[in-house]
Amino acid sequence: MGRLSRAAWDAEAEAFDDEPDHGLRDPVVREAWRALLLSVLPEAPGRVADLGCGTGTLALLLAEEGYVVDGVDFSPEMVRRARAKATGTTGVTFVVADAAEPPLTPATYDVVLCRHVLWALPDPAAALARWRGLLAPGGRVVLIEGSWSTGAGLTADETVALVEGSGMRAELRRLPEAVYWGREITDERYLVVGA
Repeated sequence: MGRLSRAAWDAEAEAFDDEPDHGLRDPVVREAWRALLLSVLPEAPGRVADLGCGTGTLALLLAEEGYVVDGVDFSPEMVRRARAKATGTTGVTFVVADAAEPPLTPATYDVVLCRHVLWALPDPAAALARWRGLLAPGGRVVLIEGSWSTGAGLTADETVALVEGSGMRAELRRLPEAVYWGREITDERYLVVGA
């Protein structure tokens, strides 16, 4: 997966949760993400594939809300940390695998969730086609992406075009509010639901 190597993502794992939107350690930021996700997901219980799950923060948040979540990340260290955080939490599993080609059962997920991963994939359109194949009838893809001040990422228009190119209808919600990021932002951040 992606523009960084597995070793690079393993190295990122130690400090990954220090970012407010990664670790969700601030209760205000955590509640903002909980409310946002619940507003675009079908009601629990439902089955969610969290692709590129990192240290599992969103997977755990959703498991605590009653969803059954399968997290996938190609960094063994990210998955190790996710599993450690999940100790004692039911309804969540984590596997080391490429988010672009997740080893999950087709047509069984209500939601494919992916945060800040699509931009890093070598072939985002092919990944989206595979992810769409994971969805049960009526399922949806939820993408949280951005075009960051570093020059990395995808614009909202690019992501909407990818979703629509995969045969889904795209609904865009921009996320400029500081409450999601733990600080004011000047770059483009957003959520796209594909159904």
